[in-house]
Amino acid sequence: MSQQFDQVSVVKQANIYFEGKVTSRTVLFADGTRKTLGIMLPGEYEFGTAAAELMEILAGELTVQLPGSEEWIAISGTGEFRVPADSKFKLQVAQTTDYICSYL
Repeated sequence: MSQQFDQVSVVKQANIYFEGKVTSRTVLFADGTRKTLGIMLPGEYEFGTAAAELMEILAGELTVQLPGSEEWIAISGTGEFRVPADSKFKLQVAQTTDYICSYL
C-alpha cells in the first residue's frame, strides 16, 4: 500500500465525533471516490453507515463487532474489515488508532 495519495483535494473542516475522541478529514479523488483519514482515542463507539465501508487500521489496537455478529474481532497493529451499507458496527478501542475509511 502506498504511503501517500497524489492529486487529491482535502476538505478543511474536520469530522468530529464522540466529543472529539474520534476525528477525521475527508480526502476527495478525481474519480469521485472519497476516503477519510482519522484517529480514534481509546473508548467504546458505535457507528452507522450509509455506504459500504472498508476500514483499514494503520496502527493501534481495537476490537470490532460487525453487523449481525456476536463475535468481537481483535486487530492489533494493522488490519482491515468491511462493513455493509445501511448498518451499524461497534468498536472498543484500546490504544489510539490511526485509520483510513474507504467508501465503497
